[in-house]
Amino acid sequence: MKNLLFCLTILFLSTPLFAQEKKKDSITNKVEKLDEVLVKSVRVDADSPITHSNLSKEQLTERNLGQDIATQLNFLPGVVTTSDAGAGIGYTGFRVRGTGNQGINVTINGIPYNDAESLTTFFVNLQDFTSSIESLQLQRGVGTSTNGPGAFGASLNILTDVISDEAYGETSHSVGSFNTRRHNVKFSTGLLNKHIEISGRLSQIKSDGYIDRASSDLKSYFLQGAYKDENTLIKAINFAGSEITYQSWFGIDAATLESDRTFNPAGARFDDEGNSEGFHENQVDNYKQDHYQLHWNQKYTNNWSSQLSLNYTYGRGFFEEYVDDWFEQNINFGNESTLAFYGLEEVMIGGETIATSDIIRRRWLDNDFYVINANINYKDTSWDVTSGLYWSQYDGDHFGEVIWARFASDSELGDRYYFGTGDKGEVSVFAKGNYRLNKQWQFYLDLQGRFIDYNTDGINSDIEEFIIDESYSFFNPKVGATFKLNDKNQFYTSYARANREPNRTDFENGTPRPERLDDFELGWRHSSSKLNLNVNAYYLNFRDQLVLTGALDNVGAPIRANSGKSYRAGIEIDAVVSLGSKLMIAPNIAISTNKNKDFFFQRDGVLTNLGDTNISFSPNLVAANTIQYQPINNLKIGFLSKFVGEQYLGNIDSEISKLDSFFINDLNVVYEIKGIPVFKSIVLTGLVNNIFDTKYVSNGYFFTFDDDFTAPGTVTTIEGAGFYPQAGINFLLGATLKF
Repeated sequence: MKNLLFCLTILFLSTPLFAQEKKKDSITNKVEKLDEVLVKSVRVDADSPITHSNLSKEQLTERNLGQDIATQLNFLPGVVTTSDAGAGIGYTGFRVRGTGNQGINVTINGIPYNDAESLTTFFVNLQDFTSSIESLQLQRGVGTSTNGPGAFGASLNILTDVISDEAYGETSHSVGSFNTRRHNVKFSTGLLNKHIEISGRLSQIKSDGYIDRASSDLKSYFLQGAYKDENTLIKAINFAGSEITYQSWFGIDAATLESDRTFNPAGARFDDEGNSEGFHENQVDNYKQDHYQLHWNQKYTNNWSSQLSLNYTYGRGFFEEYVDDWFEQNINFGNESTLAFYGLEEVMIGGETIATSDIIRRRWLDNDFYVINANINYKDTSWDVTSGLYWSQYDGDHFGEVIWARFASDSELGDRYYFGTGDKGEVSVFAKGNYRLNKQWQFYLDLQGRFIDYNTDGINSDIEEFIIDESYSFFNPKVGATFKLNDKNQFYTSYARANREPNRTDFENGTPRPERLDDFELGWRHSSSKLNLNVNAYYLNFRDQLVLTGALDNVGAPIRANSGKSYRAGIEIDAVVSLGSKLMIAPNIAISTNKNKDFFFQRDGVLTNLGDTNISFSPNLVAANTIQYQPINNLKIGFLSKFVGEQYLGNIDSEISKLDSFFINDLNVVYEIKGIPVFKSIVLTGLVNNIFDTKYVSNGYFFTFDDDFTAPGTVTTIEGAGFYPQAGINFLLGATLKF
């Protein structure tokens, strides 16, 4: 494998040297900004045959009042967002083309943000991070080669604040429904001696959440030191945060949804007769994450530039939970309230043997993540070629502690009842290039090799030996072409392959196979003074896609399973229409079909071929629209609408698992006051979410189990579902004071 890596590295890094030899004296007309080089290896430009959407700092700022990044993406094509707490703060997620957080690659300045083991992204650990984003790009489908876990539904790459030439200071404050408040301060020294800038942000967000007790206490900072001259940019970035969120990942059943939609079962306590005694006050997720990035961008000539990045991420924290003995024994019919589960001896009291107990436990995750990322770019009037090498190492410790028990037996404070490790190393190499043949034709080629080793050891949280030793080698080619008919119209087509390894939870629930995707895209872009229009058709052909079963494990993580053959096909249309100087509308629609082929399911003890079934969490229709009216220069009024069609929470087309469609609308107002003493300006922002108070559910879960107890000798499959209701009408009001 080492020889293979060496050969591929030499081959890929040599590609631009060989390809550009004839062009080495040519000069580009447009010089790349050094700030943009940070994300050049993972982004595409407007003429690329990759389906994508961009959001600028200005667009993000208009609705940035403390809600998470996932919520900010809600009105992009094909995106569906959800929030455990119901109001966009705390644990949030989003899906693109039916694929959730585990299939969406996220990078920050080219550094992977996805957790290496779970493959998912936890935006709750990027508290108020939108306030430090310069721009972001969401690529749908496989997209271009990126760093970290492969993209199966989309890739989101984020560029943090660029260097400010001028000094500034600002402070933002917002308040809103559910006792929500956000406070931050930002500053920049501007360029000192024309070369050095120091900037930063300090933030705090608190919210009680829409769901009962689904509170969030989020603190974060962002600090950047930068040096630049004509040819060099060096950035040292440190951002970190801590989150304490009350757990709200269990959802509620259909009956409770009708009677008490904000009910939260997390932390429930009962007496020995099953009578409620309230809830555990500290049923929380408590996690801290620190990121350290060092970036060196160097321009050698107008043709050549390079980028080197180093990253270290340190994460540590726990979630605490009350294990109620009565509930565990009589409702869950489980063993996690037994003393034996925690390696403790039974207790004798008054001649009675005590084998179970109410228990408070903490499950810990302590991890380190190291990255080296190096790229080199050549660009002239015909060629734009980037080659790169990526290396990462993840080391994670998983362990549990009992911090209290009604009957403590022989336990000691700090004893661990399980301990396991997870180590993951990755090397990837790529070469990608655009070749402009003439004014009409442009061709794209992208080759990537990913090489992964994943090893686990010890005991997992189910008190089972958990040993994995897997290696994967993936080759991911991509090819495309763009044809420019005239100044207003261009057409593109592309093919891309992606391979992706299973995550830790997949291994804990079976023997998963890696998944493979072949992505075919065909699109048309129209651009004129009054209309920007994008039309894209896609066909995603999967082998062994790890689809969500709908079920959750005992820590709220979604369970996935290989589905054999499956596909997603659809058409996406988005536009920006200018109706005069004051009115703009931006509609988009995504229509799709998402199917498992020849899906087998064991019902009532009999394995049955259900034929083609709908893939879980994949609505066939997702649409959005933004109407923005600007009556005067410093006032913007936006009306935002979102429709999500019905979807199934499982893969067997059960009516119980069907989630109803919903249509919600938001009102957004931004007013800037200028020309006042002390301040450069004051920006007032108002956001009314779900203005028509629609009662809707954006997420849920589905499960089945076989009952062979009620009627001995007969197996009956029982189905059940849970739901995550979202907030009705709610508001956020904010003010930003700029100095």
